[in-house]
Amino acid sequence: MQTAIHLDDGLAIPRLGFGTFQLSGAQAYDSVMTALDAGYRHVDTAQGYANEAEVGRALRDALVDRDEVFVTTKLLPSNAAADDVRTSTEQSLRELDTDRVELLLLHWPAEHVAPLAETLEAMTKLRESGLARAIGVSNFPSAMLARAFDLAPLVTDQVEHHPFLAVTPIERVLQQHGGFLTAYSPLAKGEVAEDSTLRSLAADHGVSPAQITLRWMLQRPGVVTIPKSGTEERIRSNAQVYDFELSDDEMASIDALDRGHRLVDPANGPDWD
Repeated sequence: MQTAIHLDDGLAIPRLGFGTFQLSGAQAYDSVMTALDAGYRHVDTAQGYANEAEVGRALRDALVDRDEVFVTTKLLPSNAAADDVRTSTEQSLRELDTDRVELLLLHWPAEHVAPLAETLEAMTKLRESGLARAIGVSNFPSAMLARAFDLAPLVTDQVEHHPFLAVTPIERVLQQHGGFLTAYSPLAKGEVAEDSTLRSLAADHGVSPAQITLRWMLQRPGVVTIPKSGTEERIRSNAQVYDFELSDDEMASIDALDRGHRLVDPANGPDWD
């Protein structure tokens, strides 16, 4: 099983990342410090999380070289106009105390602010200037994602994905264009812990349902996952997913849990597949 996805330009994306949504202040700082100590080398943040400064301080203070950490941040939809793409990204870099991010995403579709072509062109220029090593989108349904790939050299779509919510149409577009899926809320906001199938598999392997879920994701090609936790024990536990393996039948039993159960669906969100 590959632990990273390698792009043609040599950039390697660790497939297990650490999400920071809803982590703020000291908890954000402490959690990122714990994650880096536990072996995570991919940290995901966003302008909208209001924690880039804490994430940046942890990156600076951790006993890990900055070049070893893959950092993702995301543009607020309100910053989708070309000039704001650049100025807000520069502000994010100052908050993160770094000269570049490895991946810059547009957090949500934002054509009510600026045409998609304008936003992606500005993001592409940031990539060309080295402020972002790679660019992508987040929360794009499949048709919109296909259009975005026609406009810019994207690498990923970051969307909600867990055993109860398959995203097959999005994965199909990503595969067609050589991109990868980034799964947020992979543990379904804790709901995986209560599922009987996942609990049974966890008991069989002597691990937690969360570990089973993350292993299921990592055994599928082209999937990156970014579990979030503010609890040290869970942060460390979620990183321990490389010393067991799921069989084909076990993988299929988790695949069968899909019921279209979406947990993140704001009123201003897109029309999903």
